[in-house]
Amino acid sequence: MIAWVRTLAALLAVAWAVPALAQPVAPTVHLFPASDGTQAPALAIHAATDLVAMAPLIRDFQQRYPDIPVRFEEYVTTHLFQRATADCAAGRGEMDLILSSSADQVVALVNDGCAQQHRSLETTRLPAWARWRDEVFGFTFEPAAIVVHRDLVPVTEVPETRLDLIALLRARPERYRGRIGTYDIELSGIGFLFAATDARQSSLFGQLIEAFGRTGLVTRCCSADLLDDIAAGRLLIGYNILASYAYGARERGAPIEIVLPHDGTIVLSRAAMIPTHAPNPALARLFLDHLLSERGQAIARTQSFFFGMDGSVPLDVIAPGGMAAAGLLRPITIGPALLAEQDRARRQRFLTTWRRAARPVP
Repeated sequence: MIAWVRTLAALLAVAWAVPALAQPVAPTVHLFPASDGTQAPALAIHAATDLVAMAPLIRDFQQRYPDIPVRFEEYVTTHLFQRATADCAAGRGEMDLILSSSADQVVALVNDGCAQQHRSLETTRLPAWARWRDEVFGFTFEPAAIVVHRDLVPVTEVPETRLDLIALLRARPERYRGRIGTYDIELSGIGFLFAATDARQSSLFGQLIEAFGRTGLVTRCCSADLLDDIAAGRLLIGYNILASYAYGARERGAPIEIVLPHDGTIVLSRAAMIPTHAPNPALARLFLDHLLSERGQAIARTQSFFFGMDGSVPLDVIAPGGMAAAGLLRPITIGPALLAEQDRARRQRFLTTWRRAARPVP
C-alpha cells in the first residue's frame, strides 16, 4: 500500500500542470452592453468561472464605468488553457483578460511568456502567495469542501475529515455505492490541481481514492453538474468541491451542507492574467484592479464567492473555529512551485493509475 501511494504521489507531482487531451468545446458567450448605450470596443474576458459568480462583479464594474461593454466567454478550465496556449503561440490577440480556477495552468502560460505585467496599488496589496512576477494574480479565496445532501445523509454520517469519509465508505459501501462524486480530473484542471495537492499534503489520499473505487466514484466536469446531482439526490456526497459554488447553490435553495475538512482544507485562488497580445490591455487592467479593490472584494464576498481573502468563513459552514489561525486553511501558492514537467506520457500513466484505483464511472 505505502509503495502504491508513493507511486501515485510521484505521478501527480509531475503531471498536474499538463493539459488534458479532451476535444475543445466552444465557449458560451455572454454580452453585457455598456449601461449608457455607448458602442465602444468591448472588454473581452475569457474565463473558466461561472457566469453566476462573475455577473455581479461585471455589473458593479459597469456601474463605475458605464461606457465599457463586456464580452464574457465561459469555458471549462482545460479548454481555456488550450485556447490561450494556441493564441499565444500564434500571436493572436482576442483575449483581454483570462480568469481561471486552474492557477497552475495560468502559471504555465505566464512561464511561457504569454502574459503582460501589471503593477498597481491593488496588486501590491495581495499576499505574496497570491501573485507572481506581476503577471498572475489571485483574486478569490475558495476552500475545497466536502458537500453532502442535507436531508439524505444523517447528521451522524456527515464526514468532517478525510479519515471520517474513508471510514464511512468502508462501513456503508452499499448505501453510498455510485453516490460519491468529484471532478473528472482528465477534463477539469481544477480537479487535477486539487488531486495533486491532496496527494502531496495528505497521507490518506491513497486510501481515500481506493475507498472511492470500492463504492463506484462518479465524476463530472464541473462544479455545477456535481452540485446539481447532489441537490437532486443522485449523489449524496461530493469531495473537493469548490465551497464558493456550493455556498451559492445553497443560497439559491439547494438542500446541501458544506464541510471544510477539519484535518486541513486546500484553498484555491482563481488566477487572472492579461495576455501578451490583448487588444485592449488598458481595459483589462481597469477590470483587474476593480476585482482586487476593496469594493470589488466586498462584492465578491457577499454576492459571488462568499469567502474572504483574509480567510474569513461564513458562520453557517461546518468548520472548526479559528481555522485560519490554526493553519488549517492551506492556500495553493501561485508561483513557480505550480510548474511541473509537462510530460504527456507521465500524465497518461497517472490517469491510468487513477482510473484503476478510483474506477470512476460516468
